[in-house]
Amino acid sequence: MAEVEIPPALRRFILQAVPSVPHLEALLLLLHAHEACSAAEIAARLYVDPAVASQLLHDLERTGLVTLHGPRALLAASIEIRNRIAELAAFYAKHVVAISNLIHSVTDRKAHQFADAFRLRKDS
Repeated sequence: MAEVEIPPALRRFILQAVPSVPHLEALLLLLHAHEACSAAEIAARLYVDPAVASQLLHDLERTGLVTLHGPRALLAASIEIRNRIAELAAFYAKHVVAISNLIHSVTDRKAHQFADAFRLRKDS
């Protein structure tokens, strides 16, 4: 099976703004929501603890993708952001593995870099 080519602009967006698959799933829920969602609602849909969902939403707020209004979250108002997330949603629906692999490759690399920082090294 041939490897799926992720469009370069979409690839950049994922690498810059989507740190994990749960972050992506939260974005997709907000994209399709008809109103602001609470962390508890996101948690129930993603099968995660409400504290985890709350952290996901705060992380997404820091990237500028989500706006928090008290305890509720909405996608950022920018049409450009909404269009990029909609493009990601459409591509992800057809190529779950390719998108997941891209996200996990970055996550795995960061974990290895973090672990390497604590590796004992022999002085020369």
